[in-house]
Amino acid sequence: MQTPEGITQLLIRWNSGDQAALEKLMPLVYEELRRLAGNYIRRERQGHTLQPTALVNEAYLRLVDQRNAKWQNRAQFYGIAAQLMRRILVDHARQHKAAKRGGSDQQRLSITSAGGLPTKPDLDVLALHEALEELATLDPQQARIVELKFFGGLSIEETAEVMDLGHATVERDWKMARAWLRRKLE
Repeated sequence: MQTPEGITQLLIRWNSGDQAALEKLMPLVYEELRRLAGNYIRRERQGHTLQPTALVNEAYLRLVDQRNAKWQNRAQFYGIAAQLMRRILVDHARQHKAAKRGGSDQQRLSITSAGGLPTKPDLDVLALHEALEELATLDPQQARIVELKFFGGLSIEETAEVMDLGHATVERDWKMARAWLRRKLE
């Protein structure tokens, strides 16, 4: 198992153009990316056609295509990966909805007080995406915190590191954003 510092060093080497670092990096981060993807898929509607492996593979293709990314650390990498997975799921949900012509199989999101993650598979990715877009117009910082914590699975400390904010600020904004989303989505 590679340490977070080792992953960070590989990211920095990849950032400097070392393709060998990318080849060493991907096997190390694959299982974590697959865990994130599995969490997303489990929260999706029943019968979702996108599999965790396909989601990871699509995210991987987009990650390696990040030409202007300035990789700083492991937390930032997972934050960007989470953002890419969210976009892939939103695109997939839009395609599904278009195919069904406004089907009524969407369900509401339940953000629990324990970490803000749903406890059952009832995530309506489009509703959450629209709510996050609205939150981003009101408070971009809170929207980014939700994205990193909820989608990226980052801790308060990792989110603070990625966003260059204090622990208390991230914790406060996370609580406020969660409450706002709860009101918006229920």
